[in-house]
Amino acid sequence: MSPQLYEFRLPLSPEELLKSGGVNQYVVQEILSIRNLPSQLRAFQAAFRAQGPLAMLEHFDTVYSILHHFRSIDPGLKEDTLEFLIKVVSRHSQELPTVLDDEALSVSVRSAHLNALKMNCYALIRLLESFETMSSQTSLMDLDLGKGKKARAKTAHGFDWEEERQPVLQLLTQLLQLDIRHLWNHSVIEEEFVSLVTGCCYRLLENPTISHQKNRPTRDAITRLLGVALTRYNHMLSATVKIIQMLQHFEHLAPVLVAAVSLWATDYGMKSIVGEIVREIGQKCPQELSRDPAGAKGFAAFLTELAERIPAILMSSVCVLLDHLDGENYMMRNAVLAAMAEMVLQVLNGDQLEETARDTRDQFLDTLQAHGHDVNSFVRSRVLQLFTRIVQQKALPLTRFQAVVALAVGRLADKSVLVCKNAIQLLASFLANNPFSCKLSDNDLAGPLQKETQKLQEMRAQRQAAAASAVLDPEEEWEAMLPELKATLQQLLKLPQEEEILEAIAKTETSEDVKTRIHQLLAKASYKQAILLTREALGHFQESEPFSHMDPEDSEEARFLNLLETIFKGPAASTQENSQGPTRNTGPERTVCEDKPSASEPGKAREHDELVKQEMLVQYLQDAYSFSLKITEAISIISKMMYENTTTVVQEVIEFFVMVFQFGVPQALLGVRRMLPLVWSKEPGVREAVLNAYRQLYLSPKGDSARAKAQALIQNLSLLLVNASVGTIQCLEEILCEFVQKDELKPAVTQVLWERATEKAPCSPLERCCSVMLLGMMARGKPEIVGSNLDTLVSIGLDEKVPQDYRLAQQVCHAIANLSDRRKPSLSKRHPPFRLPQEHRLFERLREVITKGFVHPDPLWIPFKEEAVTLIYQLAEGPEVICAQILQGCAKQALEKLQEKSGTQEGPKNTPMLPTSLLMNLLSLAGDVALQQLVHLEQAVSGELCRRRLLREEQEQKTKDPKEKHTGSETALEEEMGLAGAAADDTEAELIRGICEKELLDGTQVLAAFIPLLLKVCNNPGVYSSPELSAAASLALGKFCMISATFCDSQLRLLFTMLEKSSLPIVRSNLMIATGDLAIRFPNLVDPWTPHLYARLRDPAQQVRRTAGLVMTHLILKDMVKVKGQVSEMAVLLIDPAPQIAALAKNFFNELSHKGNAIYNLLPDIISRLSGPEGGVEEEPFHTIMKQLLSYITKDKQTESLVEKLCQRFRTARTERQYRDLAYCVSQLPLTERGLRKMLDNFDCFGDKLSDESIFSAFLSVVGKLRRGAKPEGKAIIDEFEQKLRVCHTRGLDAVEDLELGQGGSQRAPSAKKPSTVSKRHQHLASAASSDGDFVTPEPRRTTQRHPDTRQRVSKKKPRIVFSSDESSEEELSAEMTEDETPKKTTPIRRAPPRRHRT
Repeated sequence: MSPQLYEFRLPLSPEELLKSGGVNQYVVQEILSIRNLPSQLRAFQAAFRAQGPLAMLEHFDTVYSILHHFRSIDPGLKEDTLEFLIKVVSRHSQELPTVLDDEALSVSVRSAHLNALKMNCYALIRLLESFETMSSQTSLMDLDLGKGKKARAKTAHGFDWEEERQPVLQLLTQLLQLDIRHLWNHSVIEEEFVSLVTGCCYRLLENPTISHQKNRPTRDAITRLLGVALTRYNHMLSATVKIIQMLQHFEHLAPVLVAAVSLWATDYGMKSIVGEIVREIGQKCPQELSRDPAGAKGFAAFLTELAERIPAILMSSVCVLLDHLDGENYMMRNAVLAAMAEMVLQVLNGDQLEETARDTRDQFLDTLQAHGHDVNSFVRSRVLQLFTRIVQQKALPLTRFQAVVALAVGRLADKSVLVCKNAIQLLASFLANNPFSCKLSDNDLAGPLQKETQKLQEMRAQRQAAAASAVLDPEEEWEAMLPELKATLQQLLKLPQEEEILEAIAKTETSEDVKTRIHQLLAKASYKQAILLTREALGHFQESEPFSHMDPEDSEEARFLNLLETIFKGPAASTQENSQGPTRNTGPERTVCEDKPSASEPGKAREHDELVKQEMLVQYLQDAYSFSLKITEAISIISKMMYENTTTVVQEVIEFFVMVFQFGVPQALLGVRRMLPLVWSKEPGVREAVLNAYRQLYLSPKGDSARAKAQALIQNLSLLLVNASVGTIQCLEEILCEFVQKDELKPAVTQVLWERATEKAPCSPLERCCSVMLLGMMARGKPEIVGSNLDTLVSIGLDEKVPQDYRLAQQVCHAIANLSDRRKPSLSKRHPPFRLPQEHRLFERLREVITKGFVHPDPLWIPFKEEAVTLIYQLAEGPEVICAQILQGCAKQALEKLQEKSGTQEGPKNTPMLPTSLLMNLLSLAGDVALQQLVHLEQAVSGELCRRRLLREEQEQKTKDPKEKHTGSETALEEEMGLAGAAADDTEAELIRGICEKELLDGTQVLAAFIPLLLKVCNNPGVYSSPELSAAASLALGKFCMISATFCDSQLRLLFTMLEKSSLPIVRSNLMIATGDLAIRFPNLVDPWTPHLYARLRDPAQQVRRTAGLVMTHLILKDMVKVKGQVSEMAVLLIDPAPQIAALAKNFFNELSHKGNAIYNLLPDIISRLSGPEGGVEEEPFHTIMKQLLSYITKDKQTESLVEKLCQRFRTARTERQYRDLAYCVSQLPLTERGLRKMLDNFDCFGDKLSDESIFSAFLSVVGKLRRGAKPEGKAIIDEFEQKLRVCHTRGLDAVEDLELGQGGSQRAPSAKKPSTVSKRHQHLASAASSDGDFVTPEPRRTTQRHPDTRQRVSKKKPRIVFSSDESSEEELSAEMTEDETPKKTTPIRRAPPRRHRT
């Protein structure tokens, strides 16, 4: 067929070209074989050189055959074909302008060029797509095999398809930019041709690698090609549909398409495509998007990025997206909100906005604020992030500051960690970008606000007074207007009547309304209208005041003037005028007034400007004050979040407090102190955040010189030490130690500290003491700071002074003690410990200061003395000798005082008494020496014995014959040495234990001499009634009991009597600590008294409850006491009115929850005790406690077992309250379908209780929870359960349930006897609590008898949960254990050196 006679139609699929579809339609005649393809391609190339691009008309079959065999042909042939086709199309694009400009173009030539154009483009685009498909498959293979792409992409000829795509696309773009539509009939280009060219672009975009940076040239070429199609070939509708489809199915395309659309809208002027795409997205059904998360994600990413690039263009279309704010898909909500935020930031920002733009901005901000309370936490979090950006770029109007700050503060209590974190970031941004002040102290702002508000009120009062004085009297006003009024009246009376009617009176107007109108017309100087209205009124209101009182004898002019004067001066008119203010003074009166005060107009304007300025100042101060109050409120909330489990939240909190502190908010110091304990955190990120915070706050102070910076740093750290607790000081010591070890503290800091300590630099006594404390803290990092200046420190704190500064002396002792603290871990056992001789000046001064201060009643002497005794035992050789001398010296002084007293008392019957302060000092000193002697023996002496033994063994090994060393096997030798070492350790421990038991408190020892005096004071609280003395004596007794098990056993009854009966909270608190230590050292002795330890958890004194909570937490978590039902007393602390105690109890249960199934095992007994009629808690507190405890039950098996036990417990419960409590507990469990089946199996247990509304509601809430996460197959059982609940609630039990009642009655028959047993037990408890019989020393446990049968029987039993009210548990309530509970093999647990644990 002649090329000029056929028409080439673009096929939908390549196979269509093989079929004849119509008259004159081109059909491929033959698919050439692979073998003939190279020669045919050469023939095509020769024809191209001769005929140009029209050669394609005769050789299309060759190209079609190459495309058909593309997978099988040689790569070289593929590349040659591509290169040749590029030349053909390029040549054609160069020739076409000449052809198109030819006005005499024949139809046949035009048809030939059109067919050639379609054939060339079809062939090139098909080849491009074939290469792209091959490249994508190769990339997938590379991913599977893990090999590099470049090695496979490049063939032996160095062909790289990713580099070849761009020239092809540029060539097609160049072709489309020509005016090729004239080749078609009527200059209408066919849709298939445009689809052919643009379709290859969309297929290229589907490749996931198109978004990579290296493919940016290809992306740009595709964008330009599609841009030409949009502008010249009406491609918008198709492009919109295709973009929507691609966003739904290709996740990687959102940023690529955003770049393309924004370029088309800006550079190509196609803004309308943005509206079309956004309209299509807006018309998507929100319900469908909730089922298509991938599509929603694509749309959301597209909208978000598009808003960042072209917010102004997008803003006109944002209204169609508003429906998605109510849709279920949170990603779409986030996208629309982000778009609004971008518009606020980039378009609707600034003070010069028009009214409509301002309204739009306010609507966007209202929407953002509303979604701060969205149901989805990701949306709430996103809103806070967007507000953070808006605040950082200062785009938030000042009028909205309070509302958005309030939103952020409210979100701090959000359950979502992410929301809390972003709320903190938003508040930090508010602080950093606040327009008010660099210092935000509400105390500092309150004063200026009050002062300026008062000034504003005074200015307003002056202005009002001036305005009132400027108002003329009605009489004066009337006189001023009278001449002009007369002239107008006379003129009107001469005119004809018909021309005068200008004012009309409405039918609804009264005489009073008309009077008001006349008065207003007179005030406006509208005299003509006023006169005409008056004339009309005379006709309408002939019987109404004041129009009825017209004197007929007066002339018409006089009658009018009198009437007008009455109306103008009347009381109603005067009131009306005054109420309308001074601005109503117009007309002649104004002209009169304006002539006189015209000179004062600038003054009035100035006063008005000052008033406006003052109002703005007051408003500014008010906003700043309100902002400061909100930040203060936020601080109190955020400080409680500092100990959250989530590391990121804690880090945000720390950074927030750093910023708040820098802005001078007074409460920030509390947060800065509160973060100190986090330096011990196990999370490296949290610890590093604390260290960085203190670096930022304290290590970079402002100052002109190094010395000035050092002084500022010391001053800031000293402020932290004021009124600081012991724990705070230890934390700060750890931080400073870290800084010193890393050389982050400059030498100037140490120098200034020494100058202050030695008083070379002027400072207060408190600052001097702080300097010594800081030096001591730094000595932990570098002991040489103190070691090289030991004598100086002794001179600073321990030199003889009057009066002696015991606080400074105590800190000096603490600083010196750090010499030994640092050396302990670094010393090996071969080196002797660091100690100073007894004759050292340090110990002489300590002995003298302690002895001299003994007789002076200074409260600071006791803590100094304790620190001094500790220091002596840490650093002195033979510390017991020095302390014995101190004890003897103090006792001698006490005896001398006693003799003086006895000499001054005349009567022989009067027993001389020591002063209370002396007795207290003496007992306290003895207790400290006793405890430190024990520590010295078990740590220092034991360690030294071990060190010497090891040295001796090493020496023996060296002296042995070398042949003897290798006689036995090395393994046997090591085992022998290990056993020998363990035996030697035991021998040394027994030696130390023997000294403590037999020698320390022996009658010949110094300490033994103080025991009778100590016991006398403790046994006679009525005689020795001083609180301080009682506290010191009780503490000393506890320390003495730590030494010897024998002495402890003999005094336990006295200790627990004081613990229970002492009227002084400080004594009970001290003894709680002492008995806790004894429970660790002598657990077998203290175990029978455990119930009395638990009893202190309900002590009326807050201090004692807190101490008891701390002690019991340590004992229980260290497994030093048995955890039984009494742990319910710890649960009661969860509702303690003191927040610290409640937090302590919560922390205890948090830790206990990590110990296996501990809480699960204890829960039934806790429920039983707290719900019981005697000793329980009220219903609301019970709910609070159980909600916390049941939150720790997370395992499905635990839940199912607990549900079954609680349901069965309904049968044995005795009161309505217990039924309700059990129902509440069941409702709080995280039930699953299996748990629900357990409830159905045990429905008989609680079915008859469902008539109670609260019980029914509790079980209904279980149904509601189960429905929320139920699977379709599980809904049937939920419906069945709900139906049974409702039937039992509404109709009670029918015939079947009557049968169940009968069965239930037979089950409950034996339980009828239980109340008597329980009541007996409680009577026993009550009588015990009201008498001293509770303090009869329990018999020690009999551990010698063995019962193999019992042991075997117990070992076979499975662990089970027993409710305390189900059976008598008198053995729990008494201090004596039953024979079954008695351990059959006893290994006494005694205090051992901390370096090893004995069992």
